[in-house]
Amino acid sequence: MEWRDQGALLAVRRHGETSAIIEVFTECHGRHAGIVRGGTSRKLAPVLQPGAQLDLTWRARLDDHIGTFTVEPLRSRAAYVMQDRLTLSGLNAICALLAFVLPEREAHPALYLRSMALLDMLGHTEDWPLAYLRWELALLEDMGFGLDLTRCAVTGSRDDLAYVSPKSGRAVSAGAAGDWAAKLLPLPLCLLGQGPAAASEVREGLRTTGFFMERWLAAELGNKPLPAARQRLIEALSRPF
Repeated sequence: MEWRDQGALLAVRRHGETSAIIEVFTECHGRHAGIVRGGTSRKLAPVLQPGAQLDLTWRARLDDHIGTFTVEPLRSRAAYVMQDRLTLSGLNAICALLAFVLPEREAHPALYLRSMALLDMLGHTEDWPLAYLRWELALLEDMGFGLDLTRCAVTGSRDDLAYVSPKSGRAVSAGAAGDWAAKLLPLPLCLLGQGPAAASEVREGLRTTGFFMERWLAAELGNKPLPAARQRLIEALSRPF
């Protein structure tokens, strides 16, 4: 068995004396693991960093074997993030969440393209936290847990949307919320795709997407806790940027 593809490195761990097991997210083969011979060597270790874009050739005797990767670096994203704690937190959160939610060997081409575009924003634009928030929304959608933020669940109106129901994941207008407002989740305008967003608004949006990641997505995956890297990103966003 053999295939060739490109992908972003999500995770790496030592395997034996000199090898490494890597997980990558590719367009055609989804999240895929494999062994890199000599992955801990001076030549390859600097290449095998989370977020790195790699040209990959995977080989195995049988399709269900873990197989081995031959890797060639296409570009490193680490150079653009290492000097900034917030941006590094963003890269780590993206890689950790993809490794957490993606089923093995299942292609998600639309999510792949969106994820690569987000990774390429890191270190190049200050607007990436807003793009990250909208990426989390897209991640929920791609995994089958999309939110319906198009109209009020109570009145059907598209106006004055201000909350999200924690039960249904549907938008609720300010007027329809009434006494239930305190029990609803915030719906900042940036989650509706409207305008730029301050750090506080991005954090509000992440509170909402994080709720559904925990209650719906993580529950589907056996109630595993969300990756700690996501919480570290939220803490980093609490500081001015």
